[in-house]
Amino acid sequence: MQSCKMLFNYAPPSLIKPVLHFTSSFAISPRAVPHPVNKIPLFHSLRISFRTFSAMSETNSASDSTPDHIYGTWYSVPGLRLRDHRFTVPLDYSIDGNATPKISVFAREVVSVCMLKFSFTCIFLWENLDILAASFNCKIDLWIRYPGVQQWKFLLLDAHEFLDIPVLLLPFHCLCSSSRTRCCVFFMQRGTGLSAPLTPSSMSQLNSAEEVAEYLKYFRADNIVNDAEFIRVCLVPEAGPWTVLGQSYGGFCSVTYLSFAPQGLKQVLLTGGIPPIGNGCTADSVYRACYAQVIHQNEKYYKRFPQDVEIVHEVVKYLAESEGGGVLLPSGGLLTPRGLQTLGLSGLGSSSGFERLHYMFERVWDPVIVPGFRKQISYYFLNAFENWLDFDTNPLYALLHESIYCQGDSSRWSAQRIRTENGSKFDAIRAVKEGRPVFFTGEMVFPWMFEEVHALRKFKDAADLLAEKKDWPPLYDIAVLNNNKVPVAAAVYYEDMYANFKLAMETASQIAGIRLWITNEYMHSGLRDGGGQVLDHLLGMLNGRKPLF
Repeated sequence: MQSCKMLFNYAPPSLIKPVLHFTSSFAISPRAVPHPVNKIPLFHSLRISFRTFSAMSETNSASDSTPDHIYGTWYSVPGLRLRDHRFTVPLDYSIDGNATPKISVFAREVVSVCMLKFSFTCIFLWENLDILAASFNCKIDLWIRYPGVQQWKFLLLDAHEFLDIPVLLLPFHCLCSSSRTRCCVFFMQRGTGLSAPLTPSSMSQLNSAEEVAEYLKYFRADNIVNDAEFIRVCLVPEAGPWTVLGQSYGGFCSVTYLSFAPQGLKQVLLTGGIPPIGNGCTADSVYRACYAQVIHQNEKYYKRFPQDVEIVHEVVKYLAESEGGGVLLPSGGLLTPRGLQTLGLSGLGSSSGFERLHYMFERVWDPVIVPGFRKQISYYFLNAFENWLDFDTNPLYALLHESIYCQGDSSRWSAQRIRTENGSKFDAIRAVKEGRPVFFTGEMVFPWMFEEVHALRKFKDAADLLAEKKDWPPLYDIAVLNNNKVPVAAAVYYEDMYANFKLAMETASQIAGIRLWITNEYMHSGLRDGGGQVLDHLLGMLNGRKPLF
């Protein structure tokens, strides 16, 4: 289909070669059952011979770069060798490459120093745990297992300096020893991190709401997968397939990958990221299911921290009674009772979220150091609130969130509409009057956020246009998924607040051959909290260490 045409029309001429040719010098092998020929995108030109590019070769230098692929020199951190890559790709893959604007996407290649002389396979990691990628500074745990040494080496690196991503737990010991992986590619999806980042300042170059909406339609999973295929052809020797690890929204992208470019995949690992794949817009069914789980998470939170019921009541009353119905935030936005409830987005769905939310409320009030002075919300709390949401640097999440559920239909602000179906359960002011806990909301974006969040105000009209847009192209092909031949293993978290368990199971029933690990040991943050165990389990399901029965 035209909207899903893959990148091969745009591959650099110097990289063109038949995709199914493999050599024995690398530990890469084609699948035993090839995909139908009509599903394999073909190159349009064989004019220039293929230049073999080894992702592991230390001899490649920046001078070998092409106009469409520029890569830097290798550099080191303890135990690792790294190299940065920038690719010039079409904004719109559905039209001729010369007729569409180009954007730059970024990937970082990571190799364990102990593996440099070995043959290798390549694993591709969607850069972010969610679409809020590259937006705050935290830590990454990298584990490396050296061949023949029965001990773990723990390396703690700063994410901002190392990969410029929020959190990605990469257990190298698991990847290297279990899957013979020698190279990992961290991909920053278009619109985030270093890949044509869409920020309030960069989008100010677009002159109208219509231009913003038109531009953003090219930043969904279909084109993200096209970018991944472009990178694969450039990086993997002989353009062989690679293994993909998709966490959260990366899992959504991986299922799109399975639908439209399965020939590029050797294996797929999904963690907390099996999407709903029905036609039309599935947002309503997603939010109906997710609101129920959000209520459950709220009940668990207040059971753990019952003292917070009264603290949150006090804050809601303070905000409601303030001039304008809220308190000014450091950025110039407004914190209102309904805005306060959005803390559940980060606070209710991860293993440490409850504690972080509780400790945040511990410091909600400034001390009264002058007798008789009115109590006020602390700057610490207001600043922490904005840092949690992070829309000031990444408006893309708010603008495109509901569109990830749309194929040929509009979302029409689904989260807001379904919220009203829950009556007063999420009415903060009424909850205070009735003496019941104030429920936080989950992974939902509401239209009023484009009035109260300072960084989003300029995009209100564009957000409305995107919410009403109906002609979203397909993201999944159920027929292809029903006949899937790519080995797939997925961790499905029973109490996942973001990727609903019931909806995930419905989709899994449509992906032929998928193997599921269903657990309540981890929340949505399982890859971050126990990456070694999670990946070891999934890889064991694919390599035979964990039998089918």
